[in-house]
Amino acid sequence: MPKPFRFAVQASAPPADAWIERVRSYERLGYSTVFCPDHFGPQWDPTALLAAAAAVTTRLRVGSLVYDVDYRHPVIHAKGAATIQLLSGGRHEFGIGAGWMQTDYDEAGLVYDRPGVRIERLDEALQIIRSMWENERTTFSGKHYQIKNIAKAAELPAGARPRILIGGGGPRVLRLAGRYADIVGINPRLPEGKVTQNSAADLAPERLDDKLRWVREGAEAAGRRFDEIELNSLTFVVAITDDASGLRAGLAANSGMTVEQVASCPIFLTGSAAEIRDGLEKRRERYGLSYIVIQGRDQAMVEKFAELIVAPLSGK
Repeated sequence: MPKPFRFAVQASAPPADAWIERVRSYERLGYSTVFCPDHFGPQWDPTALLAAAAAVTTRLRVGSLVYDVDYRHPVIHAKGAATIQLLSGGRHEFGIGAGWMQTDYDEAGLVYDRPGVRIERLDEALQIIRSMWENERTTFSGKHYQIKNIAKAAELPAGARPRILIGGGGPRVLRLAGRYADIVGINPRLPEGKVTQNSAADLAPERLDDKLRWVREGAEAAGRRFDEIELNSLTFVVAITDDASGLRAGLAANSGMTVEQVASCPIFLTGSAAEIRDGLEKRRERYGLSYIVIQGRDQAMVEKFAELIVAPLSGK
């Protein structure tokens, strides 16, 4: 049985003089969640934005897409996420990943370790964070972190921890996501430490089967049911148009994909409203992708997408 559709907006820097109305508009338009990424530069700090967004809404979920494990110690992650969970009345989706954008590391003077090391840290951090949500005291001795009898992050109601979202594109991080995550973001691999011309091609339909297999392997190794995991997809391009042929041809030329691959790739939602809805339903049926995130830079498109895609598919 496919999971219900959920739709979200990623907002990194809402208008400073109208951010309350902007966040409330997402709730009013029927979006499930507002997400904030975690990068340096002129974007807003995710922890501050999510806490503020929770304070001015009543139903909208608030989530990180995703925190970089290396930018904050796991004890800080645990306390911040638990606090937002309490402030929001249980609406926090705690997204975390192994980090990927090398310019962030370089500009902040952080060591950009190879992916395997960063994924090791993510694994250890998740053990610490979950323990600090659930246990009165946590002690942990790992390769990267040493925690000694630290107190619980906050007094969360029983069974009311934040939902964990882990995003990734390679086998190791997606198997880890299968072990720990309630929500898994299916992303392209970014081995160069940046988005490149070839990044989108890693989400061509034939690559999705491998990614889902890695998540399933991680879940089964941990004794979990794969069908309990919600699968999330971040969209880079949305274009609702009756003639998408020119746009698709351009995207194909720039990405090394065929026009047919572009038309069915989850990173691109192009075509008429009916065509986009049909594509989303087919991908949900084929791959289980039910939690769709669009970019929030163009408010007019956010509103149009809500009317033509969100409302018909989610019933909101």
